[in-house]
Amino acid sequence: MPNQEIISNSTSYHKPRTQYFKHWFASLGPGVITAALVFGPSKMTITSKLGADYGFSLLWIVVLAIFFMAIFTHMGARIGIAAQESLLGVIRKKWGKISAIIIGLGLFLVATSFQAGNAIGVGISIAEINNSSIPMWIILFNIIGIVLLFFRGFYKILERLMILLIALMLFSFIVTLFFVKPSVEDIITGFVPSLPAGSIGLVIAFFASCFSIVGAFYQSYLVQERKKNTLATDGHRNGSMTGIIMLGLMSAMVMICAAAVLHAEKLPVNNASDMARALEPLFGRYASSLFLMGLFGASFSSLIGNATLGGTLIADAFGFDYQLDAKAVRFFIALVMLFGSAIAIVFGKLPLELIVFAQSVTIFLVPFIGIAMFVISNDTHIMGTLVNTKPTNFFASIGLIVLIMLAISNANELFLK
Repeated sequence: MPNQEIISNSTSYHKPRTQYFKHWFASLGPGVITAALVFGPSKMTITSKLGADYGFSLLWIVVLAIFFMAIFTHMGARIGIAAQESLLGVIRKKWGKISAIIIGLGLFLVATSFQAGNAIGVGISIAEINNSSIPMWIILFNIIGIVLLFFRGFYKILERLMILLIALMLFSFIVTLFFVKPSVEDIITGFVPSLPAGSIGLVIAFFASCFSIVGAFYQSYLVQERKKNTLATDGHRNGSMTGIIMLGLMSAMVMICAAAVLHAEKLPVNNASDMARALEPLFGRYASSLFLMGLFGASFSSLIGNATLGGTLIADAFGFDYQLDAKAVRFFIALVMLFGSAIAIVFGKLPLELIVFAQSVTIFLVPFIGIAMFVISNDTHIMGTLVNTKPTNFFASIGLIVLIMLAISNANELFLK
């Protein structure tokens, strides 16, 4: 009997822990999708360039950007749990249809404009591994993305795919770090704030891409989609925070790899694949291919996630059903993918005019989106017990100031220089 009692107690002890782990893993979806959406090929290029140009000295920027991203992503998750309608639906009620249409249409155009970069990243990452045609892979993976739309339970497929791609990226970058063997002392020093001469432009670009208010905004939709699929109303804290921590880890690892390889060898970087080319002569084809696997994960996850965001928001903005299984949403998602792949194949890169256009739209939208989220998350009639706390409001206010400053800086770069 004593032995039986010990076994019984052991079972009851491990069961809650097992259930907690399963619940935590199940809650990852929205946060991981947001991380995969934000961490695309352009983000990898900016991060690699920071490490290549300035070594380890700007690692502290990752912590700061991730902190503000976490504040607003958590805010978006709580809005998704508390609100009875979508975030654009709430905006429509509070500020009218025009406001919702402007935000939804603007974000759709931005998503569509940047989709070519995601398509090119997918093509390059596979083509450089086996020396094949880039357009062939762009077409193939866009077809795969569109085919996924026709499966029932698209959200569950999206979740599992993004978790798999994030795992692939983490594996690739961790193994790359093993090859590179960076100095621990240099890494620690990099978390001490400093601003090297000439780095401000890249710092702003990194901060704007990592502190993605668009990704935080879309988090509310992902949480509601998960709520509809699983009837779960908790776990949003752990899930969203874990995803953003993963985003920070991947950013830091890519910057460390670039600092240890590109900066040390004084090699320039113009795109993320330059990092893979630099690894090959130093550590062999295997290391290069591993990094390209990470680039593929970043590109394909953004290819799917970016199109999903654009399709969902434009459908909701014009009053269509915004659930991922809705026909209108699937149509708009496919439209973003087709447009992006066509630009990638015809031009071979994202045209400068489209980059300027997308940045121009984002400049005027981002501060308004951040303020709208802040106001809604402080509305007790909408949020109930999930309303912002005082510490959240304090740090979110600083985040809003940062967003406005970034917008002013970008506007100055685009229109006054």
